[in-house]
Amino acid sequence: MLQQKQALHNLRNGLQNGHFFKNHISVLPLRCLSINSSEEITPERNGNDPLHYEMIEDVEPIDLWEEEEEVEPEIGDGGDGGGIVFQSCSWGEQALSIARDVLLPFGDDMELYSFKTSPHGYIYVRLDKLPNNFGCPSMDEMEEFSRQYKKRLDEAGALGKIPEDLALEVSSPGAERLIKVPDDLSRFKDRPMRVSYIEEMNSRKVEKNGIFFMESIDAESGSCIWKLADVKENRDPTSKGRPLSRKQKDWRLKLSYAMVKKVTLYLNY
Repeated sequence: MLQQKQALHNLRNGLQNGHFFKNHISVLPLRCLSINSSEEITPERNGNDPLHYEMIEDVEPIDLWEEEEEVEPEIGDGGDGGGIVFQSCSWGEQALSIARDVLLPFGDDMELYSFKTSPHGYIYVRLDKLPNNFGCPSMDEMEEFSRQYKKRLDEAGALGKIPEDLALEVSSPGAERLIKVPDDLSRFKDRPMRVSYIEEMNSRKVEKNGIFFMESIDAESGSCIWKLADVKENRDPTSKGRPLSRKQKDWRLKLSYAMVKKVTLYLNY
C-alpha cells in the first residue's frame, strides 16, 4: 500500500471570530505517474470483470497535488456550484456510491453538496451541514468523513473495483457556493444574498444586481419576491450609517425564476 500524507487546512474566507471560513482536508497518497503517458491510472480488463483496475507498470513516484481548477462557478459544475461531475471517469459512479454509504452515519444533517472526479485520480467532495448558517461542517466531522472514505476507497481499490490510491480533497461549500433557485432560497431567507437578475427596461433586457433578502416564494407562478437588505451598499452614502429609509424598506422586487441569473451569500455586513 502506498504511503499516505494528510494535510489539514483552515483556508480562505474564515468564520473564526465571527468571520466565514472554508475548511479543507486533503488526503494525498504517494502518487504514481506514467513516464510515457499523462494519465496516472488506466483501467485494464482483468478476466471477465470490466470494472477491475490495475496500476500501469511503467511508473515513477511523484509527490504532487493537482489543484482544483478555479473557474467561475456554475450550477451543477461539481464544485462551488454543487452537483455531480465524473469527467469521463468510468470509476466515478462507484466512488460516489461509496461516498454516500460513508455519509449515512452522519445523519440527515449532512449532505453531499458536490462531488467531482478527475481523470488523474482525484476526488473532490464538498460536504453541506444543513443546520449551519453557511453549510460548514466542523473540522472534526470532515476529518472523520475523510478518514472513513479513504479507508473504503483503499479497500475497493485493493479489490480492483476502482483505481488504487485515489487522492481525496474534502471541503465545505464555502462563501463561493451558488444558491440554487428556488431550492435553496427558503433555507437562506434570513441571510442577505447578492442577486444578479434580468430586468426589462424600455423593451430591453438589462442585467442588474443587488443585495436582498428573500421575502416569499410563489411556487405556482414560479417567482420570488425580494426586499432590500439593510447593508452598507444599499444605504444612502450621505446618511452617515443610518438605516434604510421607509421608502427603501417598503420596496419590493418580484422576479420569475428564469429572470434570476445568479445568487450567492452576502457576507460583508
